[in-house]
Amino acid sequence: MTSGEQESTEDIRRDEERAEAAAGLHYGNVAEFVTDRLIYFIPRPVPGSGRVWCAEWYRHAQALSRLDSIWRAWEHLRLDPALGMSNWWIHYADPNIRALMDPVVGPFALCADGHHPDSIQPLPVFEPPEGLFFDQRDSAKPSVDPFSLD
Repeated sequence: MTSGEQESTEDIRRDEERAEAAAGLHYGNVAEFVTDRLIYFIPRPVPGSGRVWCAEWYRHAQALSRLDSIWRAWEHLRLDPALGMSNWWIHYADPNIRALMDPVVGPFALCADGHHPDSIQPLPVFEPPEGLFFDQRDSAKPSVDPFSLD
């Protein structure tokens, strides 16, 4: 085996080890990630900080979705030794934490004085016209062209 073949084999073996590591998650779910890691990264909001947190974060759909995406991004980017964590903070953690803890429009805004799950109301919507949308999972074509001027 030549020196180049040996290096190539070592590169392949290293890539396979990285792929195996990437397939495995460090945390089993978002709750583990939040309670074992995230709460130590984010300082607790102090009075007058203009930030809000809810200890029952898992009861807020938007918070659960955002925290799940933060966790999944962390799981993926933790394997990048060069820029992974920097990218995680800049592109995932920082903007989502700002949105989560926003005292006016964040999902915890009504929890400043304690959790108020009954006061959380979804946005109002009207049912769209029949045929305007089609199931993207199906191969069927839309029955109505939403861009038609007719």
